[in-house]
Amino acid sequence: MTATAHITQKRTKAFIKALLFAGFIISAIIAVRYTPVRDLLTPQALKTFLDSAGAWAPIAYILIYTAGICMFVPGTLLTGLGAAIFGSYWGFIYVWTGAMAGSSAAFWIGRTLGREFAASLIGDKLKKYDDAIERNGFATVLYLRLIYFPFTPMNFGMGLTKVKFWDYFAGTGLGIMVGTFIFTFFIGTLKDVWASGDWGQLLSFKVFFSIIIFVFSFFIPKIIKIIKNEKV
Repeated sequence: MTATAHITQKRTKAFIKALLFAGFIISAIIAVRYTPVRDLLTPQALKTFLDSAGAWAPIAYILIYTAGICMFVPGTLLTGLGAAIFGSYWGFIYVWTGAMAGSSAAFWIGRTLGREFAASLIGDKLKKYDDAIERNGFATVLYLRLIYFPFTPMNFGMGLTKVKFWDYFAGTGLGIMVGTFIFTFFIGTLKDVWASGDWGQLLSFKVFFSIIIFVFSFFIPKIIKIIKNEKV
């Protein structure tokens, strides 16, 4: 096989993978929004299923979260459900685990199916950014997670870059930890008050604290940007 033929074959293979990647994303979005699958992803339907899973509910939930991330199911729905069912602390553990598994799976899909084609489109100007992401992968991923860059698009998108998987994994794990804990703590606290029926607990320190840190979470991206600009 000549060098030209080998390059042509390589480009064709990359193009086919890219088509599969695009087909996967389109199919996932259509399935979640326009097929009966949508009816299975309501809070009530998911709660009913997890309640019936018994002791296997945490594992079932993590698997649902993993698949949901890859199919563009809103993370707030899955996170809120986990906090409401499992409470503030166990909910945080299961939500974080599911988010990590889902983000890793989406990264792998993007890397396996889309990276070769993306690399073939990168010119000299974009290549320096791609190389910079590879060198500073952990810091880049951590920063984007802390400023709440759209979760699922970033999972797939990072797979198209040269960032090393473990830099991506570590940056994601640390970057989503604070936001995940704040949200699950807030939802879990309100769930506990609702379940107890003691509305007087709405005036408790735990409720006030959960509200304060929940509101504070919206300012995290701005604080991170200010700190970053000061260092530049």
